[in-house]
Amino acid sequence: MATSRMLMRAIRVLEFGGPDVLQLQSDVSVPTPEDNQVLIKVHACGVNPVETYIRAGTYARKAELPYTPGTDVAGIIEAVGNGVTNFKEGDRVFTSATLTGGYAEYTVASMDTVFPLPEQLDYKQGASIAIPYFTAYRALFYKGHAKAGESVLVHGASGGVGIATCQIARAYGLKVFGTAGTEAGQKIVLESGAHEVFNHRETDYITKIKESTGDQGVNMIIEMLSNVNLSNDLQLLSRGGRVIIVGSRGSTDINPRDTMVKESSIIGTSLFSQTTGEREECAAALFAGMEAGWLKPVVGPEYPLEKASQAHEDIINGTGAFGKMVLVM
Repeated sequence: MATSRMLMRAIRVLEFGGPDVLQLQSDVSVPTPEDNQVLIKVHACGVNPVETYIRAGTYARKAELPYTPGTDVAGIIEAVGNGVTNFKEGDRVFTSATLTGGYAEYTVASMDTVFPLPEQLDYKQGASIAIPYFTAYRALFYKGHAKAGESVLVHGASGGVGIATCQIARAYGLKVFGTAGTEAGQKIVLESGAHEVFNHRETDYITKIKESTGDQGVNMIIEMLSNVNLSNDLQLLSRGGRVIIVGSRGSTDINPRDTMVKESSIIGTSLFSQTTGEREECAAALFAGMEAGWLKPVVGPEYPLEKASQAHEDIINGTGAFGKMVLVM
């Protein structure tokens, strides 16, 4: 197949800036897989907050311009490079990374970041697995050292990572509390495994969570918006409790003394630090969840490729959306 002569539609970023720098081009060459790589016909691609920071040029990891955003795609193997033995043309797959970007009709990925997509999940759900579930697993176990019987508060539980965290934590025997800002979001959080859910738009929700723990506090908080919530989080922790920071959109003020009495910890996490071994272990745990039936990605807002800039605007400014945002090809 002379893939190099084929053209596709793809989003290209030629300069850092606002959502409008996401340019849809229809004359981009379809990439060719090299050794140990596969070419995937993309059916859906997840949209993640981190992609907006990279696009803006404000993230610690600078992308090399020009580039196509997108890491977690789901689709069908179109071609395989030399050395690929575990996949063949026509296989349904999802990825935890791409080499050429997922906001496109075709993408190339290294075979060690590609996984079979079980029949019971559709492509939009497939594009909702990698970043949310790998992040949630890493936050809970690699960084949070979660144990069965402990309690966890998922702060901002109705988004992609939040839902994944609730499902994993419930399956592994933790007492799960979640927060969400809308009635629909709260319903999704309960359906995703939380034992109790709280509306973080209510002024007294912190008090309600404390009361639910018998004033003991929670062992762990998975925090999606630490620039808003971190100071409150420190009040909510039990002795030896830890806040795992998954997301932040700015700076915040805290009183370090709040960590002293309880000897609590604030721990950051980034999926970019994941090793191949950690990725394989995480994938094995997630496949067990798919087989057991508790891993059920919730798909949120859907956008066509030409509305990628709108998706970037909405993922940062949107209120009340729940589930994983996806682009559909």
